[in-house]
Amino acid sequence: MAYEYELLGWPPDGPKLRLDHERFSYAGKFVMTNTGKAVARDENGTIVAAVAFNEDRTDESTLWLRYVTVERKRRGEGIGPALLEHVRERALERGYDRLRIAVNNPFAYEACYRVGFGYTGETTGIAELVLEYPDPNGDGERGDDGTVPAEAYRAGLAAFRERDLSEAEERFLESRRNGGPPATADRTD
Repeated sequence: MAYEYELLGWPPDGPKLRLDHERFSYAGKFVMTNTGKAVARDENGTIVAAVAFNEDRTDESTLWLRYVTVERKRRGEGIGPALLEHVRERALERGYDRLRIAVNNPFAYEACYRVGFGYTGETTGIAELVLEYPDPNGDGERGDDGTVPAEAYRAGLAAFRERDLSEAEERFLESRRNGGPPATADRTD
């Protein structure tokens, strides 16, 4: 299925976006107007994913991706990474040098790696792992297979293994125990 990706506005004058809390996690976070927003839409024009973002308070060259949500029934289809990639490209065009995101689950962690983010080794006060683009561990260097050095990637996965996890998260982490980071997605908008 083909999706359309659209940047709706930049911070601090982002639009309100009303999402159904039964279909989307973090739905209430998207009604704030001080964050920029971007969405993915299906062939009917229905929003199936959204991301909210704002400029770092201490570094105007850094954009923080704050909330990313994909409609529950469409998770795992690659919509989230494609939307992140869309925002990343627009942010770079706008002059941001760096993008950061804090993630609270291994699925989001993997999705971010797919679009070139790398684990910084940092966590937020609420135990989210901080990832950054360009990848701070390889200076953007990727092998011929599109992968980045595995040490930082595995360190992030290990941090998740120390938490209370769902069965799906445990299976996901086990499937990646001896592997390296995923190859980056090769998409165009």
